[in-house]
Order: sequence, then structure tokens, then C-alpha cells
Amino acid sequence: MPATPWHASTDEAHALLAGTHTNPHRVLGMHEHRDGTVIRVLRPDVAEVDVVWGQGRSIAATQTADGGLFEALVPAKLSAADLRLTMRTADGVEFTARDPYAFWPTLGDVDLHLVGEGRHEELWRRLGAHVTSIEGVRGTSFAVWAPNAQSVRVVGTFNDWDGRRHPMRVLGTGVWELFIPDVEEGTVYKYEVLRSDGHLTLHADPFAFWAQEPPENASRVFQTSYQWQDQDWMGRRPELQHHERPLSIYEVHLGSWRHADGRPLTYRELAHELGDYAHELAFTHIELLPVAEHPFAGSWGYQVTGQFAPTARFGSPDDFRYLIDHLHQRGIGVIVDWVPAHFPRDEWALARFDGTALYEHADPRQGEHPDWGTLVYNFGRNEVRNFLLASALFWLEELHVDGLRVDAVASMLYLDYSREEGEWVPNPYGGNENLEAIEFLKETAAVVYGRNPGALLIAEESTAWPGVSRPVHLGGLGFGFKWNMGWMHDTLSYFSRDPIHRRFHHNELTFGLLYAWSENYVLPLSHDEVVHGKRSLLDKMPGDRWQKFANLRALYGYMWAHPGKQLLFMGGEFGQWREWTESRQLDWDLLSEPDHRGLRQLVGDLNRTYRDTPALWDRDHDPQGFRWIDANNADANLLSFVRYAADRSPMVCIVNLSPVPRDDQRFGMPQPGRWRELMNTDADTYGGGNLGNMGVITAETEPWHGMTASAAVFIPPLATLWLVPDDVP
Repeated sequence: MPATPWHASTDEAHALLAGTHTNPHRVLGMHEHRDGTVIRVLRPDVAEVDVVWGQGRSIAATQTADGGLFEALVPAKLSAADLRLTMRTADGVEFTARDPYAFWPTLGDVDLHLVGEGRHEELWRRLGAHVTSIEGVRGTSFAVWAPNAQSVRVVGTFNDWDGRRHPMRVLGTGVWELFIPDVEEGTVYKYEVLRSDGHLTLHADPFAFWAQEPPENASRVFQTSYQWQDQDWMGRRPELQHHERPLSIYEVHLGSWRHADGRPLTYRELAHELGDYAHELAFTHIELLPVAEHPFAGSWGYQVTGQFAPTARFGSPDDFRYLIDHLHQRGIGVIVDWVPAHFPRDEWALARFDGTALYEHADPRQGEHPDWGTLVYNFGRNEVRNFLLASALFWLEELHVDGLRVDAVASMLYLDYSREEGEWVPNPYGGNENLEAIEFLKETAAVVYGRNPGALLIAEESTAWPGVSRPVHLGGLGFGFKWNMGWMHDTLSYFSRDPIHRRFHHNELTFGLLYAWSENYVLPLSHDEVVHGKRSLLDKMPGDRWQKFANLRALYGYMWAHPGKQLLFMGGEFGQWREWTESRQLDWDLLSEPDHRGLRQLVGDLNRTYRDTPALWDRDHDPQGFRWIDANNADANLLSFVRYAADRSPMVCIVNLSPVPRDDQRFGMPQPGRWRELMNTDADTYGGGNLGNMGVITAETEPWHGMTASAAVFIPPLATLWLVPDDVP
């Protein structure tokens, strides 16, 4: 009987050796044969290959094509676990390895279907690099989306960066896959992509959980071994109603908060030092400027190349988990800045990943951002939306982050954002609204809150787009909160003026109350306000040194009493003089000076008092929780209002923004009787002149300002007072 042919066809061999075969498993690996099992191996780096199975049985494979294609017919039926390859290089070095092409795909039809639909909410569990075992063989499965590539290969330290050794197979919807035995955690790798235009490029893994520390940019195989200890926190999180709770946020850039021995603190060092510090100042949450991997430190993290990888600058992904875990155990929530609006042009990252505009738009009028020199995600593509949505869920679920502050939402909403006439493409209805981005934001909000009740989703949105923080089912974008950029701009504009001119700009403080309940607001004094020549918060204030500190103390007292939640960028709590820069730590030596220490003490006391005073937060987003006493005393630079708790218990805030004390003023009060000073920003503890009312005032049954009672109150210069009825704890 003639022998049955078992050698690879000439065309198949040629495609393999040319690196253009889209399904190398069809040729390589194990193949059943009437006379046993055909083994084919592609190893251009070796001179000899022996196929080994069973109890040391072996057969020499024959090199059947120049370029490293070896073939053998084994007279036995084999499984992937049985098969081993003993190889020898031309200079006599011998080693044994498993055959990657002897294993079944690690993605199933359901995974591929969901990828194509853009509905795979846990996509990070399937794409990327995953340490796993197949048929008892341990290794790493790799999967990457590159639908227009001619071929994709895995390269790294395990194969001397030789892509010829590990071509991947393409499955449905353009996902390439390969399981490589014996590749362990920590292995450095990339994808070598033969692009549609014929160029061969190296790319980091879009789904990498870990990356090399910049300036290196390869991905690293990672498998978490972290044991979480924050079960109590995570168990309570789904029940949180943040709109009716205190929320005071300390915004931090990890690389410049504090240094040790001339370097930034690690995640584990930050867990303790930052945790202690935020706890001491009684902030409820810490917000981190983007910590997803990014190559350019000068972007502050806003040009992300690793949407699933905490930056390696400060440690491993499990070190980052330790930071989150420890902060939770200290009772501190964590928000991270998340950047779906744009991504950098680096060729080794997402830009033209498979030779086409895959993650970005092909048309530069839609796919390039004029302000930042970056690329814009194509929100109309299912797989791109899925990629970003999975990233949001990954940070919340895998890394236990409590909230996402979504950067640059305005740039996503408007097709003509920062573009002149002719530089943008209208939507199908002729408008400037980015309908695809809008739907993406709504979908993200609906899925995030559906899977993670109690999470925070905060928009940095600088326009008057309606309903940013309205639920999706009511026609909104679905965010929980929106940064109040109008309040920030007007307030800083007012406070930066010399008091003699403030009476002409009084409306800058009062205008915000006309729209204060149109959204659920966070009042942000963020990093953006203390860079690029804007000066630090303290240095913005007018007057001499004493007046600068007094102005800033008054501003904080006013801000913490104003409807909305609070956010303060690091350094603002003790009065940094210099503008912030990412390249150096905060000027901690300033705390040796009493006025800086006093300012920090004030911030801590504001947070503690705020937490203990429901009038300041449990009706934050209800206009019934606020009433003006006198909004119109511009000539005296005075402002006064009442905040009400759900049980109608009041707290009165009076602000004097002139540099002279006011002892001739009567204010309407919600009720007669004794009122005590809950907060006085002029207290000597904070560096003030210690003027006030000896801690107590008496309200009389004398109508004033439309209220049934009133009191004569002494208001220190450049100061804020908080008053509560004496029977309030």
C-alpha cells in the first residue's frame, strides 16, 4: 500500500516562512495521521529537532524547508501534554521545550461574538496575556485584536525577540491568539505586527496589566497574587448614596507629592504616608491624577498608553492594589482620573495599530486632537467602545478603585471642540454634537452603575451641556457628578482681585447659585489652576502675606459651606507658594512656618466639621437646603446664607471679604436664641487675628432679611464664620 502524504504543502510552507500565514496551527503542531501523528515545528534558530513523547521515546524531525520548518511522523497518537521537543543549535547548545502549536484556542465562540458586538464587559479576562494551564501545561495565553494585520507574532525575552518563532493564528472578528508554554509572570513581550501596509512594527499590548518602567515601553506578563483585606469597605460600597453624604476630595499627583532620597515614593510607601496624611486632614477621598501607564511624565498621566496597567514608576500592579487596599482600611475612598478622550501617537502603542486607523478615526478632522497633539478614539466602532468600557470596569472591579473622574468630556461631546470652520465634520443631522461619543458615555454610565452601585462617576465638563449628571433613563449622560468649572473660574477671579475692587464683581460669587442645582456639582480647586503661569492658590490672593493667607482661609471656609462637594489639589492645604510642577515634590519645608501650619490645620478642621454637620451635605443637591440671608451687600464685600439639613437644622455662613472688620452689621437668622461659632477662619490657631464673638451670639426675635430673627454679628476681616444653634451638637 503506498504511503499517505503527510508533508506540508509548498504554499503552506512558503506562507509560514514568509510570515504571512494567518493560521499557523493548521500546519504546525500535532495532526492526526493514519500512521500516527504528524509533528511540524517552525524553529529558524535551531539546526536539529527531536520529537520526544512517552517514556523518553524520540524521533528526529527532518528539516523540509530552508528557514526552519521541521517535520516528523510519530508512530503514536499524542496529546499536547505528551509532546516535547529537544532542539540543538548550530553551535551544539541543546534544550527542551513544549510546542505552542499543539494546543487548542483559549478563546471560544461566545467570546469572539461578544468582542464583535462590543458587549464583552470583562474583555480584560480574555484579551491580553494570561498565565494559565492547558492540559496540565503551564504557560501564557496571548490574544490581541488586529483585524487588518497580515500577521501578528509574539516576541519577547523568551524567544530573543524573534517573531519568526511564534506567529499567532487569527480567529473570528480579527482576534489573534497563541498559547506559549513555560512563559511565566514577569516575562517582557510585545506584538510584532505585519501591518496591512507591509510595514513590520512592534507594539505594546493594549490589554497589558503591567509594563516596563518608562522610558522602556514593552509589556510584562502579570498574574496577581494579591489577597485583599478591604472586604468591609467593599461590602458597604454598593449601599453608598454619595449625593447625601460628605464628599471631600484631596487631588494628588503621585510622582510629585513627596519624595524620599530624591525619588518619588513607591505605591507601598504612599499607602502609609499618604494614607496617614489624608486621614489626619479628614478627607473622605483621594483622587489620583492618571496612574494608567503613560510614556511622557510631562503629560501628568493624561496621555495614556496602558489603559489596564497602573504605571510601573511606583511599583507593580499588586503594589498598587496594596495602596488602594490600605487606603480603604483607613476609611479613605480612591478616585482615579480616567482618560477615554484621546491617546498619544506613539507608534509602539495604539496609533495605526494594524496599519489602519483602528482605534482612531482615519479622517484627521475627527481622529486628531488639535490642542494636545493626540489621537481621538473612534467611538463609533464596537470594539473600541468595548475596549474603553472594559477599562473603566477593570479599575473599579479588579483594582477596587471607588470612582472615575472622566477627563476632557467636553472634547468628546463636540465635534468642533477647539476646531475652526472647515476643520471638523458635522454629524448626520448637520450638528456639532458627537453622537457616537454621547452614546458611549451613556453606555459607560449605565453599565458602570449597573454593575457597581455605589461607585463614583465624575465628569470634567466645562460647557453648559444639559443633564451631564442626570440619569441616562431621564435623558442625561448618566454621570453622578460634574465639576463646577463656572464656580471655580468666577470664584478665583473674584478672590484674586484687590478688595477695593471686589464690590464691582460681587456677582461672580452670587451667579453660581442661579445654576447650583442644575447638576450634581463638585467644586474643584484642581491642578489645572496652579500651573502654566496661573500661580498657586496662595499667590493668587491679593495683599501682603497676612492678607494672602487670610483671603485663602476665607475662600476655603466659603467653599466648604457652599452647595456642592469639595476638591482641593495637593499643596493647597498648606499654602504652596510656587506653582506645581510634576518634576519636584511639594515644598514640605513650608510647614516649619506658623501660617502654613495654621492653614493646614484649618483644612483638617473644615473637613472634620463638615463631616459632622449634615446641613453641609445631606441636601447638597436640593435647593430647599439653601437660602440666602443677604446676597446683595456688595459695598461691604459681605455674603451670608443658610444651609439646612434634612431635619431642617440650620447652619449660617457669613463671609467678610473686605480687609476691615465689620461690627455694624445685622443678619437675619433662622431662629432666635444662642448661636455658637462652629468655625472662624480668623482664629489664631489658623494664623488669624483671633477676632470674633467670643464664640457665641444671641439672635433676637427681630425680623431681618426676610427672617423672623436676627443678630448683630462681628465679622473679622477677610474671614468666614459658621454659626449653629447652641443646642446643635
